Amino acid sequence: MELADRVNRIEPSATLAVLMEKEKLTARGIDVVDFGPGEPDFPTPEHIKRAAIKAIEENKTKYTPSAGVMPLRQAAIDWHAKYLGSSYGPKECVINCGGKHSLFNVINALINSGDEVLILAPYWVSYPEMVKCADGTPVILETSADDGFIPRASEIEKAITPRTKILIVNSPANPTGAVIPESEFAKILEVAKENGVWVLSDECYSHFVYGDAKPFSIASLPGAKDHVIISASLSKTFAMTGWRMGYTLAPQPISDAVLKLQSQSVSNPTSIAQYAALEALRGGMESVEKMISEFAKRRRRIIDGLRKIPGVSCHEPAGSFYVFPNVAGAIEGNGATSADTVKAAKDLLEHAHVVVIPGEAFGAPGYLRISYATSMERIEEGLRRLDNFFRVEKPVISAAATRG
Repeated sequence: MELADRVNRIEPSATLAVLMEKEKLTARGIDVVDFGPGEPDFPTPEHIKRAAIKAIEENKTKYTPSAGVMPLRQAAIDWHAKYLGSSYGPKECVINCGGKHSLFNVINALINSGDEVLILAPYWVSYPEMVKCADGTPVILETSADDGFIPRASEIEKAITPRTKILIVNSPANPTGAVIPESEFAKILEVAKENGVWVLSDECYSHFVYGDAKPFSIASLPGAKDHVIISASLSKTFAMTGWRMGYTLAPQPISDAVLKLQSQSVSNPTSIAQYAALEALRGGMESVEKMISEFAKRRRRIIDGLRKIPGVSCHEPAGSFYVFPNVAGAIEGNGATSADTVKAAKDLLEHAHVVVIPGEAFGAPGYLRISYATSMERIEEGLRRLDNFFRVEKPVISAAATRG
């Protein structure tokens, strides 16, 4: 059977593949510590769930405008303005089926064959595949653990070519937890403006920040609006991953293009989920603050625990709910000189019954992504198993490139 080129040139999600293997063990009754999930372990807040139930009872179950119902579009605009300092109008907002859908729409609305999209590594697994699906060319620019994986405008400028159409930024970042300082964002914006490049800002984790870090959007900077596209999501902030609610904020020509694509694909986001999202955006941030407070405690514990394992180094992320330790030193041995974390992740699952995501999926061999979106009890058990694995198993690995 001959499939379309757009399908043949992309890879399945590496994170979902690991989780499928985990399900096989769970089905056999094996206790698995799951450090894989890219979603909060908190339930969707009650007031949001009640809003969905009310929408069903009031028969709000029909088609809606493709861009989403107007009250929700206005609520998204108002929420982003209040908490992230932007200024958009209703015609510059499209409600999408999650932040991932927003990104997919924007990339397909802008990219022609041969256009380049600059992607900062380590990167979220879907960025390069979305670009390839649109027949674009992903250009990977590495960042350094020594600099906290923070991208620098000077390096971005060097990587821009006449074919560069979009720069994707993700702050706080998946998988590293890196938070770009406001001053560096300002420099990145100037580079983009000078080179005619769109900045596509993935703000999925905007409120998952710790210590001195604060929620920030590049859209709040002077002169940003004509050069910036915001891809936002309710999935993490309001523990609504399964509801599939996100939105795009962009100049009207971009929003119109996104809307055109959306009208010919999903028609409209689910009506019931839209009314739940409306309540989330209008209903206050108490549940969010409680969740972030708990994540801060887990973050501290898992960083401290990982740093006690010989051969493991772990920078301190300022955001998201992931840590991204370098485990090359822990799994090197028997003549191997570099870390194959695909094998390490497989061995951890099979022998220690711990789910982690290999760094290769994020363009960063030698690293593992560990989510602390699980209970403190499971974190303690997971750390115990990781420590035992790296001290006792000392797996034999194959050669692969590592990153500092």
